[in-house]
Amino acid sequence: MGTVFRAEDTSLRRDVALKFLPTDLSTDPEAHKRLLKEARVASRLNHPNIATIYEVGEADGIPFVAMEVVDGESLKGMLERGPLKPNQLLSIARQIADGLEEAHGAGVLHRDLKPANVMVDERGRVKILDFGLAVIQGRERAADEPPDAFLTRSRSQWSTGGTVPYMPPEQLCGQTTDARGDVFSFGVLLYECLSGKFPFPGANAIEVMNAIVNKPPVPLSSLVPDVSPQWEASITRCLAREPADRFATIREVRETCRQADQPKVESGKSIAVLFFENLSGEKEDEYFRDGMTEDIITELSNIRDLQVFPRASVLSFRDRPVTAAEIAQKLDARYVLSGSLRRAGKRLRITAQLIETRSGHALWAERFDRQMEDVFAIQDEIAQSIARTLRVMLTEKEKKAIARKPTQDIQAYDYYLRGRQFFHQMRRRGFDYAREMFARAIALDPTYARAYAGLADCCSLLFAYWDATEENLKEADAASRRALQIAPELAEAHVARAVALSLNKRYDDAQMEFKTAMRLDPDCFEAHYFYARACFTEGKLAQAAELFERAAVLRPEDYQSSILVAGVYEGLGRKAESEAAARRGVKAAERHLELHPDDARALYLGSFGLCQLGERARSLDWADRALRIDPDEPITLYNVACVYSLQGRLDDSISCLENAVKNGFRDKAWFLNDGALAPVRNDPRFLALMATLA
Repeated sequence: MGTVFRAEDTSLRRDVALKFLPTDLSTDPEAHKRLLKEARVASRLNHPNIATIYEVGEADGIPFVAMEVVDGESLKGMLERGPLKPNQLLSIARQIADGLEEAHGAGVLHRDLKPANVMVDERGRVKILDFGLAVIQGRERAADEPPDAFLTRSRSQWSTGGTVPYMPPEQLCGQTTDARGDVFSFGVLLYECLSGKFPFPGANAIEVMNAIVNKPPVPLSSLVPDVSPQWEASITRCLAREPADRFATIREVRETCRQADQPKVESGKSIAVLFFENLSGEKEDEYFRDGMTEDIITELSNIRDLQVFPRASVLSFRDRPVTAAEIAQKLDARYVLSGSLRRAGKRLRITAQLIETRSGHALWAERFDRQMEDVFAIQDEIAQSIARTLRVMLTEKEKKAIARKPTQDIQAYDYYLRGRQFFHQMRRRGFDYAREMFARAIALDPTYARAYAGLADCCSLLFAYWDATEENLKEADAASRRALQIAPELAEAHVARAVALSLNKRYDDAQMEFKTAMRLDPDCFEAHYFYARACFTEGKLAQAAELFERAAVLRPEDYQSSILVAGVYEGLGRKAESEAAARRGVKAAERHLELHPDDARALYLGSFGLCQLGERARSLDWADRALRIDPDEPITLYNVACVYSLQGRLDDSISCLENAVKNGFRDKAWFLNDGALAPVRNDPRFLALMATLA
């Protein structure tokens, strides 16, 4: 946009940067207006992270802007030496976000944020430059001001209104942009700083534009394997195709940047809640132990100033003797909450202690000898006690969230915990048992929203994979409606409703419910995971890939999302991304199988991932093991069929598919959209099988 010189202001005796129009634009009246517009916009801003405008003038008919000199180098220059480490990027990212927040607060959008427009001085201070494409929100365009359009005619050539790799989809498509456009550009900048590459690659500007508008970003972890889940989750959300799916404000991005490099570990507020030890002597009581532990994790997660590691992060430590020092080393947790549980009739004894991992000292400990109906009060007291011990001031909203009881009936809660344990088995028998448990919970407490959501999910999945009856569909619809009536702010109720709607082929309504769930709980794994599956069913493979990737970031220990997205990438012809996702998923499946060696789902999905990686013998071994565990399970048969198809065993593949249908699998969309079945789709037996499905 201009040529910049270092100069001296002879009146005030200070160095300034003088920005002139290039010689070939010096007589262009539209270029004059653009330069003056930049100066007017930037002069509205006064912030340490934005370069200050001193003066606008003219010399020999050529306009110029005098502005603050920033000694140092551009972020672009820094990146030419290689990507930045997260701890190097953290301070820069915070300062950029601070500057953008100031601009957005004044109604100014940058619209061309990129490393070349960010200067970093020798003391690490950041200045944002070049508001040449900025617009002021909420102000009518002056009569003599050129329109802000996607493409503007300039010097007989078409040029984009921005720098293509950093432009959000809505700006590329000529739509109105708001602060979330700068959020997208900021996400690209962060991605580039950590990886040295663009999230939407292409050989030329046209390919890059197509990728931005139509494709999900290349997973950051495929380029930077050791990137923290927090960084990847934050950046992925910035890069969402739909503005509504991004952070709403740059302030939110700044907060996630603050958290991304473990700042809460530095402030001493990170907690790993270990699964309580079951002292009842009854293995059957483990469902209660697990449910209690998970609910304490949920209670503590309501406190914003605490960093609580999710269930998946601590699952590998369940029933293993580990020290606080080991937890600190593996999770970088400052505190560990551990304890034990014993049930005897209606009596309940729970012990809990909070340990500081660096010293190994217990900061707080308590024993609760209560009746079973006091279980929610105990969870509340534990959360409150930890907050007091760590000197965290709870807001009224947080106090209410912690004190809120999911049900007034302790027996209903017991049934709900049993149902949740069965549900996660992902087997027909497990869903049948879970359905019964959720129904019992509802019979005791007709206002138990979570139980209704669980019942709806059971009926939906039974309909999709085992028993496609009208009864299951109607019950899923009714239970999900009731869950929302009772608890309209419950994210899992919206997920249950969305899944039921998608099975009824009401895809637009389902999409609204999924997005509502993600708005209520942006970190809800189930919302992203089941939304991805729904998109796959519709044949929206690119969107499914994006959602599966987000789910994988939210729950890094989960093998399902990564392996399923590998298949989606295969269908899209994106081989490199497919391989990266498969490798990530197989590693997660291996870790899971160390703890649960008889989990057929981990075996058959892991088998698919191994096949994607070319480990054919090992893939077949895992597939055979899965079949031996669940020989009549339709989901097992379907997934093993996919492995056989990819390995060229086409007759075996179709035989497995026939048995899957015979045993209840009737989701025709998966047969038609799954890239793994491409080798068998023209086989007469496959076509005959499809003719039997609605």
